[in-house]
Order: sequence, then structure tokens, then C-alpha cells
Amino acid sequence: MKGKNYKIVSLYSFFPFQENLIIDLKNKLLDIENENDLSGLLIFASEGINGTICAEKNIIDIVINLLNKYADNRKLNIKVNFSEKKVFKKLKIKIKKEIVTMGVPEINPSENNGTYIDSADWNKLIKNKNTIVIDTRNHYEVSLGTFHNSINPNTRNFSEFPKWVDDHLDTYLENNNSTNIAMFCTGGIRCEKATSLLKKKGYKNIYHLKGGILQYLYDMPKENNLFEGECYVFDERVAIDQELEKGSYSICHACGMPVSFQDQERKEYRKGIQCHLCIDQFSDDDRKRFEERQKQIDRLKVENHKIYKE
Repeated sequence: MKGKNYKIVSLYSFFPFQENLIIDLKNKLLDIENENDLSGLLIFASEGINGTICAEKNIIDIVINLLNKYADNRKLNIKVNFSEKKVFKKLKIKIKKEIVTMGVPEINPSENNGTYIDSADWNKLIKNKNTIVIDTRNHYEVSLGTFHNSINPNTRNFSEFPKWVDDHLDTYLENNNSTNIAMFCTGGIRCEKATSLLKKKGYKNIYHLKGGILQYLYDMPKENNLFEGECYVFDERVAIDQELEKGSYSICHACGMPVSFQDQERKEYRKGIQCHLCIDQFSDDDRKRFEERQKQIDRLKVENHKIYKE
């Protein structure tokens, strides 16, 4: 904790959120940002709130109190982490149709979802030979780390998950009535919808990891930790390791995909211009634009360093 001045809070809550209150809350948060060092990404929709905020503890307390009022003190499913640096450049607030986009309007996670399993009982569940474990995250997140023997639906985004369920889930179920289906994601929100979807389709024995990977890494002693690799996060850290510290990945600013230290040693990698994952995705004109952008970024860094030294 020493030197870690920034508190990072990931949260979500499903509740009926009226449009006029959404606008009101957005304006109040932007007012707080104007007066304080508050950053993050928040998504508001008629179904609730989702996002991550970063600030010093006293500012976080003010924001959480405000969110609690608008959520009418419903549970915000908070996960906490700390950092020496800001993990967002500024505060972004997006108003969308869903706080996590699945595209299945007939489900209602706030009223009907799977059974929560806390970190202490998760290991026992996923070691059970009668359990299948599904990682509901996107393919690039799974590639950084996951639970051993979990199923990767290989989706590009969460809205592809319902089709994967229709096309593939039954092939993993030897007996629909007795197989446990255990699902997990980064912070828990995607599994709220994923378990709700499966229950709507009539599946039984549906479980999800309470608080997601973030809560599991916080709770679980290293010797009992069954998560392998690093956990992708949607901020400037890119990924966190099993001690909840910034991991070994950065972002390719051409395609937006995570790249490891080893990836950056590959001959295809050119900082800010391309990586091995996007070498065939862009035109020569695109590369020239990326190269010019990277030169400007490098120039600004040099100028800022000179100012700092003076």
C-alpha cells in the first residue's frame, strides 16, 4: 500500500435506471471530475451501471456515496485495487442500451441468474469431474490467462456468446440434468447475463464466480490459486498479475490488442505501428499515419521530460 495513492474501484449494478436520472448523475460526476483528479470509464443504461473509477480514496468515497443514492442502495458489486499511477487519462461516461452488451432483451439478470459461488468454494466446484467451466470473456482476454481446463468460446465480443451457447454448449454436456455449469469473467457482470441466459433456455445447475477473477485473485492465497497467467483489465495497466500488480502486457496502438514483452521482441513488432497480430490488417497509408502519430507521441514525451527536469 505504501506509495499507492490511487484507489481503483470496479463496480456494476443491475437496477431500473430512468433516463432523466442517468443524465443527472452524469452531470454531477463530470462536476466532481472538474474539481478533482477523478478518472475512469462508466457505462449507464436503463438496466443499471457498470465501470471502473480511479482517484484518491476521499474522492472515491464521494463518488461511491453518490452512486449508492442513484442505485437506491442496491449492491454495487465493488472490487478494489490500488496503484501508484492513474490507470485512466480522464473520466469517460457512456450512455448505452446495455451496461454490458449481449443483445438479448428478454433476460433480466436482476431477477433471475445463476447461483453465486465465492472464491473459497470455487476451487472445489471447478475440480469436480461433473463440472464444466466456461470462460465468458473474449478470445484476447482468455489468451492472457484463465482457469485450467476451462472452455474458451473464442468470441470476439460478448454479443457472440448467445450464438455459441446455441451452437456448442450441448456438445459439452453429457447429462443436462446432472452436469454443473460454472462460469466466470473479469468482475462478474458478464456472468450475471450469461447465467440468466442459460436459465432462460432451461439449463440446470448454473453457477458463477462471485466478483469474478478480480475478487478471486484478491481472496485466494497464492498456494491455492488455480488461475493461470494474467487477467486482462480495461484500463492502461492492460493486465494484472496474480498479486494484482500491473502485468507484463502492453497495447498495440495499431490494432488495440494486448502484446507481451516477448511479442515486442518479435521482428514484426514496431511500436505504435504494428504487431504480429495485425501485420496484414492495415494499408501502407495506415502505417504511415500510425508512424507519424508515434513520432508525435515520442516528441511530446521528450518535451515533457525536459520540462520536468527544469
